[in-house]
Amino acid sequence: MDGNEIITFGCRLNAFESEVIRRAATAAGLAGAVIVNTCAVTAEAERQARQAIRRARRRHPEAPIIVTGCAAELAPERYAQMPEVDRLLDNRAKLLASSYGIPTAASPDLEATAAHLIDGFEGRARAFLQVQQGCDHRCTFCIIPYARGPSRSVPIGDIAEQARRFVAAGYSEVVLTGVDLTAYGADLPGRPSLGQMVRRLLAAVPELRRLRLSSLDPAEIDAELWRLIGEEPRLMPHLHLSLQAGDDMILKRMKRRHSRAAAIAVARHARALRPEVALGADLIAGFPTETEDMFCRSLDLVGECGLAFVHVFPYSPRPGTPAARMPPVPAAVVGERAARLRQAGAAALAAELRSRVGSRTEVLIERPGSGRAAFYGAVNFSGGGEVGAVSPMRLVGSDGRRLVGEPVE
Repeated sequence: MDGNEIITFGCRLNAFESEVIRRAATAAGLAGAVIVNTCAVTAEAERQARQAIRRARRRHPEAPIIVTGCAAELAPERYAQMPEVDRLLDNRAKLLASSYGIPTAASPDLEATAAHLIDGFEGRARAFLQVQQGCDHRCTFCIIPYARGPSRSVPIGDIAEQARRFVAAGYSEVVLTGVDLTAYGADLPGRPSLGQMVRRLLAAVPELRRLRLSSLDPAEIDAELWRLIGEEPRLMPHLHLSLQAGDDMILKRMKRRHSRAAAIAVARHARALRPEVALGADLIAGFPTETEDMFCRSLDLVGECGLAFVHVFPYSPRPGTPAARMPPVPAAVVGERAARLRQAGAAALAAELRSRVGSRTEVLIERPGSGRAAFYGAVNFSGGGEVGAVSPMRLVGSDGRRLVGEPVE
């Protein structure tokens, strides 16, 4: 096996950190290892990680297997007991070159700034830039704050410098990511908001063509970010909201900070400011105590908010969280509700894509013949095109899951 094999589970932040891991391991001189970057957001994610570890050992009987990430942080004993695992690293150690062998001359920079200073993703059209880490909130279903620690923000100057490096490396689109992105800046001098940071970033890096945001908490979108959503064409018209549920009692039991009415108001405000915006959301099916009526309010939220990109999570109890002690919904009911939510999401996506047919957009080419529109819809087109380039296209059809585009001059 040439180099190291990195197996990643979970969120975009984990995908970002896997690239830091790749660079750190290479800088340390490690080769021929399998590094599994785990996720703890659901029991299914952990099951898949353990399965991948066993599969990796069968494929590479002699390779060292290193396990890290949130699942390994929260339950190291579980992974240490696996005979396939040679070494465990916590979430801080996984970003440091010294964790993978003898530090080299390149290691000091990695050690100091591994959380955000990398200069691209291998074989990808867009780059992810971590600007925030950790979370200060304690949603009753979520174990991630225990794995990631308190909220920490990257200074604006460092973010701008990294964005310049991405642009210089040929990236047209940068995605800002974090565990709790809208909490950005509360720990920095002057307490800059996410919107203030985005405004300063776009001003400091005028050559950055497209900026996209990852998941946003609807309770924390600041006034400056709203202004940019309405006025800044380089900020992509695509917002992904951390909604989780559409029933006020369930939201309260989740310890979320928004109501159903607030979620709908955020969606309407986004469309009033930017009519071409597309909205996505995370929704949990089968949260403890959820009745059929409560679930239906979440189901109805897909239409009421106009959610085109729905990420559905069947509720999975996380030991140590308050929700794990609440009366559960039967597993079969959880699965059935998740399926209904996914069906609603698929229908909403199909309707959204049909509504875009006949319009023009700029498509970021992810691979020959395929890319993403500014509003994040997947687009197929004839011909090749340079990966990473942005091509203007007319949208001429849809199969309900992807659009068909024709390049235009």
